Amino acid sequence: MKVEVWSDFSCPFCYIGKTVFEKVLDAFEHKDNVEVIYKAYQLNPDAPFEANEDSYTIFSKTKGVSLNQAKEMFMQTVQRAKQIGLTYDYDNMQMTNTFKAHRLAKWARKFSKESDISTKLFDAYFTKGLNIHDDAVLLDIVKSLDLNTDAAKDVLTSNQFEDVVLEEINEAQQIGVRGVPFFVIDRKYAVSGAQPEAMFKQALEQAYKESNPFKTIGSDDDACGPDGCAI
Repeated sequence: MKVEVWSDFSCPFCYIGKTVFEKVLDAFEHKDNVEVIYKAYQLNPDAPFEANEDSYTIFSKTKGVSLNQAKEMFMQTVQRAKQIGLTYDYDNMQMTNTFKAHRLAKWARKFSKESDISTKLFDAYFTKGLNIHDDAVLLDIVKSLDLNTDAAKDVLTSNQFEDVVLEEINEAQQIGVRGVPFFVIDRKYAVSGAQPEAMFKQALEQAYKESNPFKTIGSDDDACGPDGCAI
């Protein structure tokens, strides 16, 4: 089974969705047969590289709401995150561009660390109030995962993996992704948004049943095949 997950590091529900999904997957009976691929998406490709306004001001301007309304809306997300053990700090959040972070995540995929680095990037953005476009921040994350910082620096100072990120974003558009997180299971089932555990569990179980319709009972001792009969 293959699960493709489109998300953006600036999306609060993506961090929540990833956390809930991975909890469900960890308890899934057939988890060893599941391949998870995290794919890039950008909610705001034009986001600045440096945060020049606080998150409440940016959100109120974007959505056309007051600062108080923005804070109330953010508080709902804070409470949702808290329920699953995550801490969101909108007071210090730096709403910056995520493209470079996505490129770094694609590099980490080569070492089977994309999920790990994605979690670190979400944590840096939502919990620690760090600028995930800043090379120093990104290299600290790389170091914390025991990955090669010199190789990572080469990625950050070039356009490496830009094509992969753009391809994944384009792929999302082609299959009709209109919001993230977006989970696609075996290209048959889609789960949109940070859904409850039961929804992810149901989707995984149904997809697994369809990919493995028969459960063999017994052995081949009393059967015949292309090579003859087991006598």
